[in-house]
Amino acid sequence: QLQLVESGGGLVQPGGSLRLSCAASGFTLDDYAIIWFRQAPGKEREGVSCIGSSHDTTYYPASVKGRFTISRNSAEKTVYLQMNSLQPEDTAIFYCAARQHYCSAYPSPGEYDYWGQGTQVTVSS
Repeated sequence: QLQLVESGGGLVQPGGSLRLSCAASGFTLDDYAIIWFRQAPGKEREGVSCIGSSHDTTYYPASVKGRFTISRNSAEKTVYLQMNSLQPEDTAIFYCAARQHYCSAYPSPGEYDYWGQGTQVTVSS
């Protein structure tokens, strides 16, 4: 069965970095677009970044552009999210999710068929 597992979250000080991983199994990764969402307590789930089956990339909030980088390694069947210059406002549970082929301009969770369990990112001094 298709499965996604996130890892790499943790506690980091402001200005620090984390690299999240989304490991896929049960399907050919290159047939799917993979998106990272994040959700802070009391807030809507927000699309952060997406990488399509052609390795095209999209960054959604202006606040992450220039700080976050999404990439994929097909041989490892893993998508990564490198996060630099982290700030307390980045604190959230980060989820990866999948649908076939394409990212969208205005992502919503209902567009994505498969989900990981989430990994907590906490940015605090």
